[in-house]
Amino acid sequence: MTFRLGLTGSIGMGKSTTAAMFRELGVPVWDADDTVHRLYAKGGAAVAPVAAILPEAIRDGAVDRDVLRAAMKTDPELLGRLERVVHPLVAADRAQFCRDHGQAPLVVLDIPLLFETGGQAGVDAVLVVTTDPETQRARVMARPGMTEALFDQIVARQVPDAEKRARADHVIETKTLEQTRASVADLVKRLSGGGDGDA
Repeated sequence: MTFRLGLTGSIGMGKSTTAAMFRELGVPVWDADDTVHRLYAKGGAAVAPVAAILPEAIRDGAVDRDVLRAAMKTDPELLGRLERVVHPLVAADRAQFCRDHGQAPLVVLDIPLLFETGGQAGVDAVLVVTTDPETQRARVMARPGMTEALFDQIVARQVPDAEKRARADHVIETKTLEQTRASVADLVKRLSGGGDGDA
């Protein structure tokens, strides 16, 4: 029986880096953001449903996310309508991934908005990655195009880090790469071996 570990964490907490460490250890990782990018790309399954909702968002056969973001600012109901067509496609992709890796002792489902979307119901345990607020802010502010206002806006939409940690089955501090890598290796060993998820 494959153990499904949900990986989440607020922006700037080191989630992508941690996911890469699981991959390095041979653990299959499903990435929610990558899946949405594929669905929105030319030929992707979300292009036609999005076109039916917002035709002007389609450019060269793909969904233009900048157009979507701009439209959401003027139409507060647009996000909900988009989620109703995109979320089932994402869920189907995730289910197919789990079937494809049904022989693996452990798979990681990398879902940024795991708690926000109720995704914890579909995993066997939740891993939250975290760091101190100063490190988080410094990491995010180093990203191209990031502003203090945008950072605050993103954080406000996410479940607070303290609440995520309180609801998690496992927590990894991502202060240093060495510490994070050691914690990931230890967790993989425990979950792949017993599969009971006890911390």
